[in-house]
Amino acid sequence: ISNLNLIYPGQEINTNKTIRSNEPKIEEPVNLSLSNQEIDLLARLVRAEAQTEPLEGKIAVACVVLNRVESPQFPDTIKEVIYAPGQFQPVQNGEINKPADEESIQAVQAALKEHRQLAPGSLFFYNPAIATSRWLDTRETTLVIGQHVFKK
Repeated sequence: ISNLNLIYPGQEINTNKTIRSNEPKIEEPVNLSLSNQEIDLLARLVRAEAQTEPLEGKIAVACVVLNRVESPQFPDTIKEVIYAPGQFQPVQNGEINKPADEESIQAVQAALKEHRQLAPGSLFFYNPAIATSRWLDTRETTLVIGQHVFKK
C-alpha cells in the first residue's frame, strides 16, 4: 500500500514489518498475591491516609505501598512496609487499627489489578498543606490527586 488514506473496506492488508515505538517500555510490576490479612491491612492504611480523597487517590496510595514492596529500597512485605518506623502517620496515631471502608477495599483491589500502573515509580505521598516535614519537596513529583502529591 503506497497511500494509507486509500484503504478500502474488505481489503486485506498483510505486513511483515514490526512496528517499534520510541516510547520507553513500562516495566510490568511483579505479580503480587496477597493474603486476606494483607489486603485488609493495606485497605486500613488507605482508609486512614486517604479517607477524604477521591477513589483515584485511594488507589494511588495503595500503589505506593505496592511499589515499595517491589522496590529494593524498602521491605518485601505489605506488613513490613506499613509498619516500618516513621513511615505512615496512621501507624503512629492508631488510625491503622480502625476497619477499612468499602471504597478503600475497592481501591486496593483496583491497585492490585486494572489500575496497578496508576502511580508508576511513586514511593512517597504527602499532603503539602499539612505536612510538617518538607524533605519530600526535593523529590520528583510523579502525580497529584486531590490533596496528595506523589513522589519518586
